[in-house]
Amino acid sequence: QVQLVESGGGLVQPGGSLRLSCAASGDIFSLYDMAWFRQAPGNQRELVAFITSGGSTNYADSVKGRFTISRDNAQKTAYLQMNGLKPEDTAAYYCRASRLVLNYWGKGTLVTVSS
Repeated sequence: QVQLVESGGGLVQPGGSLRLSCAASGDIFSLYDMAWFRQAPGNQRELVAFITSGGSTNYADSVKGRFTISRDNAQKTAYLQMNGLKPEDTAAYYCRASRLVLNYWGKGTLVTVSS
């Protein structure tokens, strides 16, 4: 069992930056692949970025070059550094921990990009 708590969301102007954190507790964090998803009102939840337990990363085309996913296994935390934010990045952001057939989700943190 893994519990996840996201933080770091808020209101930011276009072009600004935010860093989201996903703090984990419970099972051995280092064994899990971690991912950030987002869901805008009226839209389906979409994958933003993914980092494996070994540190390999992958990104949605819409955020490549602007967002960076990372993890600190000692702190049991995953991060999403978001630079060059655009209004279309406005969404609730969720982290997910996955291992084999198990998936655990946090409750999300809201990011609003607006002037």
